[in-house]
Amino acid sequence: MLMLMVANGLLGTLLTIRGNELGFSILTISLMQASYPLGALAGTVAAPQLIEKVGHIRAFSALASLVSIAAIVHLLTSDPYSWSLMRLLSGVCLPGLYVITESWLHAKAENRMRAQILSIYFMIQLGGPALGTAMVGLPDPTGAMLFGAVSILISLSIVPLLLSDNRAPAYVVPERMRLRELYRVSPMAVAGIFVVSIGFGAWFISLPLYALARGFNEAQASGVLVVAMIASALVQYPVGWIADHFDRRKVVIVLGVVAAAAAIWLAIDRTPGHVVIGFAVIAAATLPIYSILAAHANDHLTYAQIVPASGTMAFLLQLGQFFGALIGPNTIPLAGGRGLLIMLAGICIVVTVIAVARRARTQAPQETGETPATGVLGIAQPGVFQAEVMADKAEARLGATGSER
Repeated sequence: MLMLMVANGLLGTLLTIRGNELGFSILTISLMQASYPLGALAGTVAAPQLIEKVGHIRAFSALASLVSIAAIVHLLTSDPYSWSLMRLLSGVCLPGLYVITESWLHAKAENRMRAQILSIYFMIQLGGPALGTAMVGLPDPTGAMLFGAVSILISLSIVPLLLSDNRAPAYVVPERMRLRELYRVSPMAVAGIFVVSIGFGAWFISLPLYALARGFNEAQASGVLVVAMIASALVQYPVGWIADHFDRRKVVIVLGVVAAAAAIWLAIDRTPGHVVIGFAVIAAATLPIYSILAAHANDHLTYAQIVPASGTMAFLLQLGQFFGALIGPNTIPLAGGRGLLIMLAGICIVVTVIAVARRARTQAPQETGETPATGVLGIAQPGVFQAEVMADKAEARLGATGSER
């Protein structure tokens, strides 16, 4: 998983910067990058059926091989059409790899070690893309080394799975919860996740382009994104702890206000050093919101609803990221170069208003904090984990043993 996440972070940022070098318009880059979450909408639905049909190992190997091929096609071509098609293919396959990995961990992890395993997994999910993004700044005289590195990392990620004597668990496709049903249970989670996910997709895809427009070189532009991702990783646990001990809606309100203030500050003061600090604050404030909203929804769910609801929330996350990746880069030149920041400020204000409105209408559940908030699984493709409690409740469905088909 570490190799997959490094490769995914490297490829996503590399395509934005190389597309800019090739003369792709901002609209073209946004359409290409939006193909990833569009494919992920299909991938998160198709992956469970694929696992049930051919098993974890075969499904993982097939999907990883396709992503490796997609990386090489990016190297062999230089037109936006093939790049968008390969980005779509990656979007279908990579979230499927996360589903495979997470379902395996759910089934194999013992309760006494489950939290430790999930903590390591989330560190990889957040740290891997940051490391991959940092690699964009490495010297690449031929222009082929970094794309080749992506393909090599993905290909190598299959090796431990194929050589392991640890047998794959049995798998049963989980039921799905309709969006309408989840909205009736938690309107705040549905509305908030969709809106804040637009912000995720917008700043993650747009930040390198924004930095380049502000006069940063390629290494510096990727470095700004790395700092933002590291900042978001560092705050995950403390913010989750706070959300477990206080009304989650209050935490969302505070984070929304902080992120909106940072975006407004950057729209006024665009000093290069402040760009790094400002986007680090925006990332650190917005990324934990998804986990808190998911935990807020879990506070209102019954035993049987936890697992299917997680799939619906993952779908909302990908849908929001699709619109964010599509719209975000195109706002960069607007309002004298302040369009992206105005958009991010608006999104954060909307999320804050949603939380304020829900808090004014309903009381917090008495057991708020029972379901721990988990870290976001990275911008590129989230998985299906929400919390340790979910794992316990899903174990009966996933099973602890099975054949390697």
